Amino acid sequence: MSSCTMIAQSIGSAVSSSTYPSKDQDMLDAEVTYSAKEAELQLYLDNYESTHNYDEYHYDLDEIGHDPYVLISLLTAYHEGEWTLSQVQSTLDMLFEKQYKLTEEVVAETRHDSDGNSYTYYICYVTLENFDFSHLPVYILNEQQMSMYAVYMSTLGNRPDLFPQSEYPNASVTDDFLDYDVPPEALEDEQFANMIKEAEKYLGYPYVWGGSSPSTSFDCSGFVSWVINNCGNGWNVGRLTANGLLGICTPVSSANAKAGDLIFFQGTYNTSGASHVGIYVGGNYMIHCGDPISYADISSSYWQNYFYTFGRLP
Repeated sequence: MSSCTMIAQSIGSAVSSSTYPSKDQDMLDAEVTYSAKEAELQLYLDNYESTHNYDEYHYDLDEIGHDPYVLISLLTAYHEGEWTLSQVQSTLDMLFEKQYKLTEEVVAETRHDSDGNSYTYYICYVTLENFDFSHLPVYILNEQQMSMYAVYMSTLGNRPDLFPQSEYPNASVTDDFLDYDVPPEALEDEQFANMIKEAEKYLGYPYVWGGSSPSTSFDCSGFVSWVINNCGNGWNVGRLTANGLLGICTPVSSANAKAGDLIFFQGTYNTSGASHVGIYVGGNYMIHCGDPISYADISSSYWQNYFYTFGRLP
């Protein structure tokens, strides 16, 4: 009975540490406040030509939007626990400024009418950049806060009912992705064939920092961990980071790498050890959780610049 009590306490502690500690009303109000800021930005852009007086307009606008679970998990990790709406108002402003960058540039040209008279012609270029919200945590959280954030995202704060319409809890919306025909000879390896069958189920799923299952979508290590554990090869490694996955692998040279090996990168963001991981599929391609989950050519200059090593699973 003593052992059962300790187990129950341990489970209770785990659930508690992965549950959003703030009051529902504060969390819902924070989401409404952030969404209102986005709505105001959208209204400004929708009515741009009626509130400005230029001769010509050019627009390059990213879509406006965010995942509410990323917002609440980020706020909770950043404030390291429970918070109220009044306590996070300035944080909401900071996040909004980091997510959206609006640039308005007016170019004046001298033109001539049919009578040869010169006049000034104004062209306005409007650009809105949406820095992917799920990428923000790594830029503003410390290592301990990142761990908290990953836990909250993996469980949705144990509140999947809080934002039932969010696209990420069921990953119902997928993005365009690069496809690739895996070499047929590689698929003759049953172990690799099982891995790729599981991995390709999630092509197009969005990148969500800390995500580790189809219900939350994935980040890079969450995706690889999920594939390893659910491909039917008998592995059960739990939920590991990129560096944690490297730790269970045997290093393999590039010359000896084969389909099914993991491929690791270093320096894709500021952390020690491996910072990104994918599954090598042969032919200089990998499948990985970029944004979204997709195939990628590892011989490109970007991936070669950050390449770290290959690793073979036990």
